[in-house]
Amino acid sequence: MRQLILPTIRLHASWLTARDEWGHGAHQPGAALWRAAGCDLDSPEGFATWVARLHQDADPSAPLPDALVHATTWWIVDGEYLGSIQLRHTLNERLLDSGGHIGYGIRPSARRRGHATWALGTVLGKARSMGLFLVLITCDDDNEPSMRTIERHGGVLEDVRDTAEGVKRRYWITVDRPGGSRGR
Repeated sequence: MRQLILPTIRLHASWLTARDEWGHGAHQPGAALWRAAGCDLDSPEGFATWVARLHQDADPSAPLPDALVHATTWWIVDGEYLGSIQLRHTLNERLLDSGGHIGYGIRPSARRRGHATWALGTVLGKARSMGLFLVLITCDDDNEPSMRTIERHGGVLEDVRDTAEGVKRRYWITVDRPGGSRGR
């Protein structure tokens, strides 16, 4: 059964298999791999350190290094690791320009099965429960599958812009407030 779970060391082997599909050093949207800096993800100890950092990032009372925002990362699983999705609790200047509130990525062998659409819908509900009623999501200008996923959930294109991370499409999704009203 497909579900979102918090990162866990239990899926180390499955995560490594997915990482190998992406390719060593490849960017995996929504995975917060940059938080693994200095960790040997092949080793159980390094992987556990990275997982612990992801859990800390989700705790709004935990101090974070400058320029970081609190964010919750979930892994998309169905018996194995399929991908990840991250909800950033707030936006800083870089995230407002090119990153958005939500990032997600599906391992290559699990694509085109609706995992991203399902995960985004689930996380939009989590955003609502956190009081986020207007959510920014970005994607690369040439990422048509991600464009379709965002638009399926009501994403409205604000603009396409050159950023330090490449050309990005910026979409806003208005999440229903409790009681059914749309918020801005």
